[in-house]
Amino acid sequence: LNNINLTINKGEKIGIIGNTGSGKTTLLDIIMGLMTPTQGDLELDNISLYKSNESSYLMSQWRSIISHVPQDIYLSDASIVENIAFGIPKAEINYEKVKLICEKSQLSRFIESTHKGYDSFVGERGVRLSGGQKQRIAIARALYRDSEFIVFDEATSALDNSTEKKLMNAIQ
Repeated sequence: LNNINLTINKGEKIGIIGNTGSGKTTLLDIIMGLMTPTQGDLELDNISLYKSNESSYLMSQWRSIISHVPQDIYLSDASIVENIAFGIPKAEINYEKVKLICEKSQLSRFIESTHKGYDSFVGERGVRLSGGQKQRIAIARALYRDSEFIVFDEATSALDNSTEKKLMNAIQ
């Protein structure tokens, strides 16, 4: 990547398109504060995240409002609901919120067709799920967090066009 100057306004949805290996994921990692740029800076509301005296605190705050739906999704050998509310003790999971999010994520029909519903286990790394089901669980996880900023990194590549369109309309 060279000479990138990008402004993203609050509420805006953007897409980054390019060839394989062109740096799309690297750019996203820099925007999310996961990688430091070799040159330049990342600013939020004209405040530097890398060059400020408070950069550590600011970076922590920035990362706390981001959800990332990566190309390779990590799923634990736990239930669907536990993978959606990842990191939250099962007793504290808001099932109503999970159900609403699953409707938006186009997951509810699949979940309700399983023997144990939301408590169905996905298997190690989601072995019992299709690629599209894994992606929709990852998207539901991001939505469950109520993040202000969601980064999708080829997060719908395993979905058919109709499901992707319904999902994106519901998210918007």
